[in-house]
Amino acid sequence: MPLARSARRRLAGAVTTVLAVTLGATALTAPASALPAAPVAPAAATAAEAADPIAYPGGERLTGAGLTGFLTTSDDNVSTFRRYKDGSGQAYDGPVYLRSTATTDFLVFRGAYKITQRNLTTSGSLEVPVGSLEGDAKWAGAAADAVFTTVTGEAGTVLRQHVAGAAAATVTGLPADATLVMVTPATPAHAKVSYRRNGLGEWGLLDLATGVLTPGAAGTGAQAVSETRTAWSAATATDPGPRVFVADRTTHEVQEAPVPPAPSSGLLQVGLVGDWVLYGQKGGMNLTQPSVHHAVTAYDVVTKAKTTVLDHAYEFVAAPDGSLYARGGLVGRGEGLYRITAQPDGTLKADLVAATGEPTEVVATSATVPPAVLDLDRTDGFTFRWALSRDVSTPKLTVRHVRTGKTHDISWQSRTDAPVFSWVENNWTENPPNGDYTWEMTAAPVNGVGPAFTAKGTFKVVRKVQPHDFNDNGSPDLISRDPSGRLWRTDLFYRPIDEWRGVNEASERTYLGSGWGVYDRIEAAGNLGGTAVGDLLARDKDGVLWLYQGKGTGNFATRVRVGGGWQAYDKITSGSDLTGDGRADAVATDRTGALWLYAGTGDAAKPFLTRKQIGTGWGVHNDITAVGNLAGGPAGDLVARDKDGVLWLYLGKGDGTFAPRTKIGGGWNVFGGLIAAGDADGDGRPDLMGVGASYQDPKLYKGTGDWKVPFRSGETMYLDRIIANGDSQVF
Repeated sequence: MPLARSARRRLAGAVTTVLAVTLGATALTAPASALPAAPVAPAAATAAEAADPIAYPGGERLTGAGLTGFLTTSDDNVSTFRRYKDGSGQAYDGPVYLRSTATTDFLVFRGAYKITQRNLTTSGSLEVPVGSLEGDAKWAGAAADAVFTTVTGEAGTVLRQHVAGAAAATVTGLPADATLVMVTPATPAHAKVSYRRNGLGEWGLLDLATGVLTPGAAGTGAQAVSETRTAWSAATATDPGPRVFVADRTTHEVQEAPVPPAPSSGLLQVGLVGDWVLYGQKGGMNLTQPSVHHAVTAYDVVTKAKTTVLDHAYEFVAAPDGSLYARGGLVGRGEGLYRITAQPDGTLKADLVAATGEPTEVVATSATVPPAVLDLDRTDGFTFRWALSRDVSTPKLTVRHVRTGKTHDISWQSRTDAPVFSWVENNWTENPPNGDYTWEMTAAPVNGVGPAFTAKGTFKVVRKVQPHDFNDNGSPDLISRDPSGRLWRTDLFYRPIDEWRGVNEASERTYLGSGWGVYDRIEAAGNLGGTAVGDLLARDKDGVLWLYQGKGTGNFATRVRVGGGWQAYDKITSGSDLTGDGRADAVATDRTGALWLYAGTGDAAKPFLTRKQIGTGWGVHNDITAVGNLAGGPAGDLVARDKDGVLWLYLGKGDGTFAPRTKIGGGWNVFGGLIAAGDADGDGRPDLMGVGASYQDPKLYKGTGDWKVPFRSGETMYLDRIIANGDSQVF
């Protein structure tokens, strides 16, 4: 059977303090320490007539619910009565008890020498003397309009009922050997009397009109009493979890509610509304383990219908009109005081009477998430942070690259109290590619109350183009060809710490295809075709030059014929902007030593303009490499190695020509080839790699930005997979 829920507007200026109370004993067992202050005038409206929820004081326990208002108690024993109508009321030092008849609310104040009852309708009062000496009357509780005391003498314990305007009356039916007598409300016409006898707990119902106590079954006693039923929870050592029972007060028939057989931290609290018994774990919000018992469940003992009323409740308090008040929460409606009533159609209705302003579900009070565009040339990653309204368990962040579908599940930094995730560019395996990303963070509440917290978003990663980056992740790649003509790509990353500091292979090399043995020269060419990722140039044995345009996925598009006659060149390099127009150019030397410039167009169908001779005498060099802009000049530069192993720097002027060469150093003939791999270490300056010597470890020469000394000393590169496979060419 469905639960009817009334529509109410949110509380303006809602309280945002997060509740973190630990529930203790009810006000009935707390010592009194104050006399009453000025009486509170009654309000005309009941809870059901309130149009908007009033404010509920966060952190205070619900200790009573009457016809015109409710009572809360703080951890320092300050009790406050508030009207349902407008939230106005009065605070009192010490424990105070709210009791009600069918027409009137009373506040009861327990002092060391007297009990004072205040009528909230008439402002009249009743005072009952008590004491601590033998033979003195002792506080025994209150219910409806009556205060109860006990006197113990030679004949046993006598329970007396005190009502304003009448003489004290002795309750009949209480066994003389009863001890620890306590009276609490049951219905407006009855009180529940609990006591111990022969070491066992017993209870009974007291008719307030006649003063006659009818003992019930032995045990801890009913936890809830209505006009027609009693209800209680119980468990035994052999039970898999708590159990809830309901008894008919007329026929004494007992039936059991369908409580899931699951462990619990204690007996469930129970309440009665019409034909419904309500039950749930008391204070489940404060526990650190999920449980099916945290939710407040209602079971109709007549129709056998079952429904969830609230997602949790700290406490239940029965009201004199047969309704039940619960301090708890409901996902989507929030935390506060709910009034639960039976409707004429047999459903239950939960009205939010007083709101704390807090959500029942976990929400973010603050969050730090990536900007729309994340430039990884300016930062090495991003730290996601959330502050949540309450504790969660095992939060997880998933970051997904849209184009490739590749995801990274990132665990939170457990040393932090709130979810914090470091998504770094270099996660020791590979760099994240450029492009669009989605992210989603999920975190389950530790107590299982409410759904998991979820947050989602998007961002875009950008970096400047790297000429040797073929999978668009900002780090250089090496292309290699094995002796059988198969082509491979190896993604690299720079590791800045520990004994493996330097360039490392990010993962297993990727197979790109076969048949590349038809080419006698392959060059990484930079972005020639306008796709913002590196391309390849390959010359076949007939001198035809082919362009393989990069797709940004690590592989290449179908080749495009550039032109013939390229067999005239013994050295070719590309990837630098030599003319200052922002496009990659190529240079080549013929066998006479002439240097030729092929200015780039940015068009894959025709990547170069007509060649232009820009130098002579380059036959002294056995290798030339376009290294990019080494020293902040107007355009890209070249390095050239002569036949004696001396390396020379040619600074670009920006018009496709170069300044006179500068000697960099000797001994470079230990390498088979020099590779301008762009910025390998992430410092913003182009670097140079030396590879391809069987007796020499591959080295990275990091750029300095100073043309006079353009490179630092070499760092070992760990290219174990490339070396182990004996690839015949690496570029």
